[in-house]
Amino acid sequence: MAMTDWNACAQRLHAGMDALGMSGEAETGDRLIDYLRELNTWNATYNLTAVRDPEAMVTRHLLDCLAVSDFVVGANLADVGAGPGLPGLVLAIARPQLAVTLVESNRKKASFLRHVRRQLGLENVEVVQSRVEDFKPARRFDCVITRAFATAGDTVRGSGHLIAPGGRFVLMKGRDPAAEMDDLPLDFRHVETVAVTVPGLGAERHVAILEPGLI
Repeated sequence: MAMTDWNACAQRLHAGMDALGMSGEAETGDRLIDYLRELNTWNATYNLTAVRDPEAMVTRHLLDCLAVSDFVVGANLADVGAGPGLPGLVLAIARPQLAVTLVESNRKKASFLRHVRRQLGLENVEVVQSRVEDFKPARRFDCVITRAFATAGDTVRGSGHLIAPGGRFVLMKGRDPAAEMDDLPLDFRHVETVAVTVPGLGAERHVAILEPGLI
């Protein structure tokens, strides 16, 4: 197995963060590389992500998630179907004032999330191993985010109970998900879809914003 050039990973990450307007956040970048090291180690055994090359992970995972940070509103966030922490752990590292709940039903992935929480001392992170339909939080969330989880309609039907009044869904998508918006329940509305540029990624990325409330 080829040795990972972690300096090259860090350089790619910091260049991308500069392009996203996050220059001067060196400590955040260092902690994100620490997370990536853990992901790379666990991925060799548990296959948490299909992306195997850490330098590619910088672009396709870290920068992809950082690019949506400004769409996240409020004081608390739920990442539904968090997988190995994308985007929830990335956003928790980048925004330590944000309370982040990671909802993941897969035992191996939930174990990894708890491991990273301990290793990095992420006191703003809670890991919930549960199907989202079965998760009944003590308080609802200002924002719920998903990445490659389900269609917009299925996402809202499965996790709409997590959203507080006045909150929002942030759906991370590849291509423009316009066709999915015809299938929304009547008690949710599509606010906007925004094209997002991820530094170094030559692929489409969009963010769809949904809010509770009748059309």
